[in-house]
Amino acid sequence: MSALRLHTTWRSSAAYRVRIALHFKGLRFESVPKRLLREEHRSAAYRALNPQGLVPALEDDGFVTGQSLAIIEYLDETRPEPPLLPRDARGRAQVRAMAQGIACDLHPLNNLRVLNYLRDALAQDPAGVERWYHHWLTEGLAPLEELAARHSGDGRHLYGEGVTLADVCLVPQLYNARRFRFDLGPYPRLVAIGAALEALPAFAAARPEVQPDAE
Repeated sequence: MSALRLHTTWRSSAAYRVRIALHFKGLRFESVPKRLLREEHRSAAYRALNPQGLVPALEDDGFVTGQSLAIIEYLDETRPEPPLLPRDARGRAQVRAMAQGIACDLHPLNNLRVLNYLRDALAQDPAGVERWYHHWLTEGLAPLEELAARHSGDGRHLYGEGVTLADVCLVPQLYNARRFRFDLGPYPRLVAIGAALEALPAFAAARPEVQPDAE
């Protein structure tokens, strides 16, 4: 397989997801950090590579794609072992539903550029921004707690008894929740699953604070 280059930044939860997937699959990759506060992701050179100007983006022998879920599914199709999606269609649908509930419904509303818009354009004070963040966390994590009760096979994974795409999305979201002082007490299943996952080498290696560009 060709060399992989990941355009990333240490605290991005979307990039965190991709790092977990890469480590889980045992793939070697070059990390290319982008310092968001310096707007390196908005440079002409990076936009030529990834017109969205967002992280992460993955390069694979001339092929480039952005968006964390697309990257992870690409990796799962081109480097299928160990898999991040179940073998059966219903299992894959359920795992994708849980992953997308985090990555497509919850995370975008609490992304950095949204929070910056609340602060700057809408003149929200820190308490107002935090209320926004906590509201959408509650909206997203409450149903996920119920789905974990239905689909976790061992209390250590969101679905079944092995790591899936849903788990890859969960851990970065819990990390962000703690950063923003959100009470995770009402979600004991998610907390237990998150703790079990964080102890795995692939998840530990992907943590923001151990990345070379961590500040």
